[in-house]
Amino acid sequence: MKKQNPWLPAVLWTLISFVTLFPIYWLFVISVKQPFDLFSTPDVILRSFFWKNYQDVLTNPTLRGYMLNSMIISSGNALLVTTLGFFACYALTRFDLAGKESIFFWTITNRMAPPAVFLLPLFLLLTQVYKIGDFSLADSRLGMILVYCSFNLPFAIWTLRPTVEGIPKELDEAAYMDGASPWVVLYDIVFPLARPGLAVTLILTWVFAWNEYLLAATLTNFNARTLTTGLSEYVTTTGTAWGIMAAISMLTLVPALIVFSVVQRHIVAGLTFGAVKG
Repeated sequence: MKKQNPWLPAVLWTLISFVTLFPIYWLFVISVKQPFDLFSTPDVILRSFFWKNYQDVLTNPTLRGYMLNSMIISSGNALLVTTLGFFACYALTRFDLAGKESIFFWTITNRMAPPAVFLLPLFLLLTQVYKIGDFSLADSRLGMILVYCSFNLPFAIWTLRPTVEGIPKELDEAAYMDGASPWVVLYDIVFPLARPGLAVTLILTWVFAWNEYLLAATLTNFNARTLTTGLSEYVTTTGTAWGIMAAISMLTLVPALIVFSVVQRHIVAGLTFGAVKG
């Protein structure tokens, strides 16, 4: 039997990593170049760093406000969606509800539709329906958190379903026999075992809300404007500030990397939990 060359997988994965990470590296190169160097001969190897683009972004109070909005909206939506999705999956998998398979399918259809279909009804809901006196959900952080629930909650339910189904119901029954209440079973038994799946759902829904552009650009004006929509402000009739846009794009990667590093040990376990049943 011919022994496989151990260097071949290493070389293959090195090439794949290079192809995957090179666009990010090139984005960094653009972010640390001076404006007059951007349209010169491409230079892959950096010889000097122009940090003023990052300085202009970090010292801009408007962009700092956009970043704060993105953090609050993404984190609030991820926590709300993950919590509601967990409760929904527990109810739909633990109780014999009529038509629960149809409910599962109906939830995912909301995710299949393109976001542009919901722009007009969501705009009317935020500006006309959900308005009490001077209070309005339009151009508010709470409004955007609820808007993103329309798309992220169906995804969370379908992501958490195999996780909750993979937890044996016998554990619930044993706890009930010992006198535990449904809330005790949910919090002390199901929740600890479902944490890997919850971590995966949390990070994915957070990233979806963090990267979303279309709804944020249409349904916000200034108070709840996010960092991704702030990029469009640097595309003007007099030119495009490519260096600053690249710096903003690089900064948007930092919170996502931090969140990934915190929950990375749960990702593989959460994606495979409940995939194999005995």
